[in-house]
Amino acid sequence: MSGYLSLEGKVAVVTGGARGIGQAVATVLAARGAAVSVWDLNLEGAEKTVAEIQAAGGRAIAVGGDAAEATAVAAAAARTREELGPVAVLVNNAGITAYEPFLNISEASWDRMMGVNLKGPFLVTQALLPDMLAAGWGRIVNISSSSAQTGAPAMAHYASSKGGVISLTRALAVEYADKGITVNHVPPGFIDTPLVREGPVDVEKAAVMMPMKRAGQPADVAHAVAYLASEEAAYVTGQTFSVNGGRYLA
Repeated sequence: MSGYLSLEGKVAVVTGGARGIGQAVATVLAARGAAVSVWDLNLEGAEKTVAEIQAAGGRAIAVGGDAAEATAVAAAAARTREELGPVAVLVNNAGITAYEPFLNISEASWDRMMGVNLKGPFLVTQALLPDMLAAGWGRIVNISSSSAQTGAPAMAHYASSKGGVISLTRALAVEYADKGITVNHVPPGFIDTPLVREGPVDVEKAAVMMPMKRAGQPADVAHAVAYLASEEAAYVTGQTFSVNGGRYLA
């Protein structure tokens, strides 16, 4: 795809690309011309995303591994460079969630949440940022959460981890603003994904409480990410691009 919002010639990495928001982001970036490396702990799911991209005429590879483990990240980065080339676009989407009253959160649960949701983006970004610095061009989009904007009961560890992602975004945006690299974050708000469906929330009942009276779709987030990943967003960095149907107004 050439023209407006084109990513032709760019290599993109999407973590957590096996399903939900990550799957939608990977397919939308591929549709805009990017060669996409789909990373996920669930390799079979990543392969399904890649098959969908390839069936539509796009180019993609599936890479299995834990984005919160340094050795796995290094291996995934090396394979991506070998098969697709240097990385220009990174979408840190991989994450986990849990619903636990604050006093019931164990140290292990807290550490796991921080490990995947905050340490993961740190490790992956640190591994791939050198490609962007060498090219003098890069786009990093972190998927945060509206829970970090509003607070959320029984999700103190999750909201805290995503708050860290927001702060990481801002710190990197300032540090690399003069290097041709932008860093922004997208906090989704009540998107109908498998992760949400697996939780205790009644999606249909909750949806009618939203200003738009419906849940968002993964594609709604994916198109926002595609803009932030484009050349057209060159003067946008350190920003919060909320996709929440009016749930939270900044």
